[in-house]
Amino acid sequence: MLQRFDGHIVGLGTTSGTRIVVGMWEHSPLGAFADAMVEDAGGHRTLLAPTDEVADFVASTYTFDEIQVHPVHRAGWSFRAGPLTATWVPGGRAPVGRLLRAVPTVVSEAEAWARLCDPIARRVMPGVRTHGSAGQGRTEWYAARDAWHVDSLEASWEGRDLGPLAPLAPAVRFGFGSAPRRPTLTRLSSFVRLP
Repeated sequence: MLQRFDGHIVGLGTTSGTRIVVGMWEHSPLGAFADAMVEDAGGHRTLLAPTDEVADFVASTYTFDEIQVHPVHRAGWSFRAGPLTATWVPGGRAPVGRLLRAVPTVVSEAEAWARLCDPIARRVMPGVRTHGSAGQGRTEWYAARDAWHVDSLEASWEGRDLGPLAPLAPAVRFGFGSAPRRPTLTRLSSFVRLP
């Protein structure tokens, strides 16, 4: 069975060493929702999910040390759930965004295209993958359609300021790939094939 999630992902680094990946899904088998995956400077990985159903699906696709379910408040480019508050400002379109916009949708959504692009993405944007194993026999691929750089970030964890925007480094370790090193907002579809 193939499941499709349409929306945006933003990958954010901070000077404190905490890295944040927020998924904002307008259409999915679980309805519209937003969630966050957070890895602190020590490597502790936390999932913040809005419901048990979302937490169960995401945790069966990615790897975490801790899972928390909280009400999620999202407005524009702002996310708040449990210990995390984050507001980011997208900037100009990334050069890769111009390339992604030129690929026809029927091509970009094909698993074969994601496989073809995977080694290129890994070379051009270290840590980024477009196709891979999502655990428990699942296969996942991304069909990115546009991308923007992120210009600024205000974020806190349990009320502690995480510092200004920084490269997302080292790469996060939630799944088979990471977000780009340069903080980036990406419009995409994520496909997960269940065994």
